[in-house]
Order: sequence, then C-alpha cells, then structure tokens
Amino acid sequence: MEARMQSVANPDLITAIQHLQKAIHAGGVDPLVLELVHLRASQINGCSPCVFAGVQTAKKHGETEERLHNVVAWREAPFFTEEERAALALTEAATRIQDGAPGVTDEIWDAAAGHFDEKQMSAIILNIALTNFFNRINHTIREPAGKTW
Repeated sequence: MEARMQSVANPDLITAIQHLQKAIHAGGVDPLVLELVHLRASQINGCSPCVFAGVQTAKKHGETEERLHNVVAWREAPFFTEEERAALALTEAATRIQDGAPGVTDEIWDAAAGHFDEKQMSAIILNIALTNFFNRINHTIREPAGKTW
C-alpha cells in the first residue's frame, strides 16, 4: 500500500495535537493503560500504522509481548487487571458507535468510573477520541504501517 499524500499536518495542527497529548498524559493515567487504549481502538478500526506505533510505544513503556498479543482478546485473556479491563471496555464502546451500537452504557461508564477519577476519565476519553481521529486520517490517506512520526 502506498500513501496518498505525505502528511495532512500543518504547524497549527501539530501544535494542537501536542497540547492534546500533553493534556492526556497530565491526567494521571498509567502510560501502559493509555497505550492499551490506543492499541485496542486502533485494532477495532484496522489502523495498521497506529497498531504498529502503539505496540512500539507500549514496549518502550515495558509492556510484554504476551499482553500485547492478547489485547485483541482481552476479555478471554487472564493478563489484564480490572482497571485495564474497564478502560478497554470503555474504549470499545466509545469506538464502536456505528448505527445501532449501544455505545457507552451506564454499566460500562460506572465500571470505568469505579477505577478512575474524573481527571483520569477525561484523559482516557480524550485518548480514545484522539486515537480514533488518527485512525480515520490514516485510513483516508492510506498511511502504511512502519513509519515513525
């Protein structure tokens, strides 16, 4: 696959993304949880460059191969904490918003809110949204996996 264009970024967009990333990481959420959230949303959306980047970044934060290979099947895998499971369930519900999808139910919200305070929930929600933003751009311009930004 060949990219349709080199980049959709301009200086203002890059600055805005940097501010969003700063806000996400200032939210007090474990960086590994943020990486799991990013990876799961990217898997759902089939965004190979974001899956690739998510795996690389998670490894830099000390994530194991075993857990990375099982994010796609986190419900059945014994490797994730209840906190991580709540974040992954929220990620899936917020990402899968197609026609007829239930979205973030009260049960999913309450489970996540039971593990994360409001500042952390804001960071996770923003991380999910930003990941979905990147996934859609990458699909549109056919960004290939393996590129480092």
